Amino acid sequence: MGELRPLADDLNDDCRQFAQALRTLFAGLEVSVRRYAARRYRDAGTVSRYLSGVRVPPWDFVVDLFADLAADHGAPATPLTLEYVRELHGCAVRATAPPEHGVEILQQQLADADREARRATVQEDLLGDALLDRQHRIADLEVRLNLLETQWSAQRTRTDLLTAELETADDLRAEHQRLKDQIRTLEADLEEARLRVLLAESRCDVLERQLTIAEGPLPALPPAGAESVALGTSVVGVAAACAAGPAVTATAVAAGGSAARILAVDDKQANLLALEAVLAGLGHEVVTADSGQAALKALLDATGFAVILLDVQMPDMDGYETAIHIKRRARTRNIPIIFLTAMDHDPAHMFRGYTAGAVDYLVKPFDPWILRAKVEAFVQMHLEARPTP
Repeated sequence: MGELRPLADDLNDDCRQFAQALRTLFAGLEVSVRRYAARRYRDAGTVSRYLSGVRVPPWDFVVDLFADLAADHGAPATPLTLEYVRELHGCAVRATAPPEHGVEILQQQLADADREARRATVQEDLLGDALLDRQHRIADLEVRLNLLETQWSAQRTRTDLLTAELETADDLRAEHQRLKDQIRTLEADLEEARLRVLLAESRCDVLERQLTIAEGPLPALPPAGAESVALGTSVVGVAAACAAGPAVTATAVAAGGSAARILAVDDKQANLLALEAVLAGLGHEVVTADSGQAALKALLDATGFAVILLDVQMPDMDGYETAIHIKRRARTRNIPIIFLTAMDHDPAHMFRGYTAGAVDYLVKPFDPWILRAKVEAFVQMHLEARPTP
């Protein structure tokens, strides 16, 4: 494992070109594969597969490689070099099989969620210890105050001592009030930390279920034209074909038996058709709505939806406002919402989505395999929660 393996024989041109560029960068470090893997806390076999082209590494692996080269040679890579390698990486990712890439993305999401859960758990422990310490101190102060009050009542005739004790009592009362204020703040922080732990653990559970589904035998994706729609490429012909359709439509894709219902909301008919095509074959009914108002009407007329796919950027009523209305209704507040948006990965946008009640947030263009795995996970949880007839 110390030396570089030769490039794999069955690589396509994009993967081979990226792997050669990666090997050139790695050669500049002048270390063995095993030593570099230990430096970055990675598995040596995985690093070797990255460098031999068998697997396309995540972009953060390439960023770490550039950072190590800059540290060794005292000069960072030029923007032109970074952009060139990024283009090679993008071509290699697109050339690999979609299921493998989707599994790697879900694995990265699961790792991020697990780290957040562990950080929140540590913070919860620290806040709990701090709160217990303040409670012990305030109990001790209350005992001392009671003793001083008793002494003060018994020695009213001793003026000098009484004056000194009054000053001490005032200081203790101030300390008592300060600690009570700290306890209120710590209790609020502890409650927030516990909530973050619950949310992070819940997200870990959902991501583990999605990862299991993504690694399992999902139905085949639809033809290449439908997948292109899902990835956000030009769909003028498809949009024209469905422009005359109603505001709310339903497509039953199950071949008999009771199927879960999925609500897809987007103001562009071409995107709705793309979502129907990507989800076809999962065996569920896809109901579409072309506006927030149409989505609320669909939820009012029928119940039993397993998950809602909600576009963010829509005229009149955007996805955030629509989600708030959905969560205000008792009959729909428990339906999970996945936001689909063409906006960037700005944390402010994602935080606003989660605040509005979303359970997940996907940025277009997204991987169809990831979307199918996430939808199927929430459908399975919905079906499991149904009462047995």
